[in-house]
Amino acid sequence: MKDILDLHTHTIASGHAYNTLYEMAQSASQKGLALLGVTEHAPRIPGACHPFYFINFKVIPRTLFGVRLLMGCELNIIDQSGAIDLEPRYQGELDFGIASIHEPCYDKGTAAQNTAAYLGAMKNPLVHIIGHPDDGRFPVDYETLVCAAKEHHVLLEVNNSSLTPGCHRKNSRENLITMLEYCRKYQVSIIMDSDAHCEADVGNHANAHSILEETGFPEALVVNNSLQKAASFLPTLQKHLALGEYSHD
Repeated sequence: MKDILDLHTHTIASGHAYNTLYEMAQSASQKGLALLGVTEHAPRIPGACHPFYFINFKVIPRTLFGVRLLMGCELNIIDQSGAIDLEPRYQGELDFGIASIHEPCYDKGTAAQNTAAYLGAMKNPLVHIIGHPDDGRFPVDYETLVCAAKEHHVLLEVNNSSLTPGCHRKNSRENLITMLEYCRKYQVSIIMDSDAHCEADVGNHANAHSILEETGFPEALVVNNSLQKAASFLPTLQKHLALGEYSHD
C-alpha cells in the first residue's frame, strides 16, 4: 500500500521527544512522505510546551524539504465527559487535533466511562483523530467507539508505537484487531500514524501495516494512501487542496 502521510509526530517541544521540527521534516522528505503532521502534547502532559506555542504557527513555513506540514496538537482527554486541556483561546491556529487518553491526565474508568470520554471528545469540532484508542489500561467498548467515529466523521488511529515491543500500553494488538473488525463491519476509516518522538521513526508504520495485512483490512478504508481521502476528514487540508496549494494524490 502506498503510504504518503504521517500525522502524529512530536518534536523537542513536547518535552520527551528528541528532534527539531526541521529534523523531523527532513526525515519525512527522505522517506518520501508528502504530508507531515506535527502534534505536540497539550499542556497537561508533564514537560509539554506552554500553550503559547500553539498560537504562533504563522511563522512556520508550511513546506519544508518538499514536505507539506500540518500543525496540530495531541490534546489530552481529561475527564469522562471528553473535555480537552487546551483552552479555546489557544486553538485558533491549529490545523487539526488528535484527542488521546494519557495516564498522567486522566483517571482510569470503566469501559463505559472511558468510551463516554472518547465519544465526548469526538463531538468537539477540534478533534479529527482519536489517538491510540488501543490501551488496555483504559478499556473501551469498541463497537460503540467505531459507530461513534462514523457518526461524527472522525478517524480512528492505528498507532505504530502501540505495537512496538516494550510499549507501555497494554493489550494493544488484541484491542486493535477488535477495533479493525468493527471498522470493517461498519465501513469506518482508519489512519496509520507513527507517534514518532525521534526522527528515525517518522513515517514508520511497519507494525501498523503488518496488523492490517494480517486482518485483511480493506485498503479503501485506510487514508494514508491519498491526500484526498485524508482531507475528507481534515477541513484545513481540504482547503489547501481546493486552493491548489498541495498536490493531489
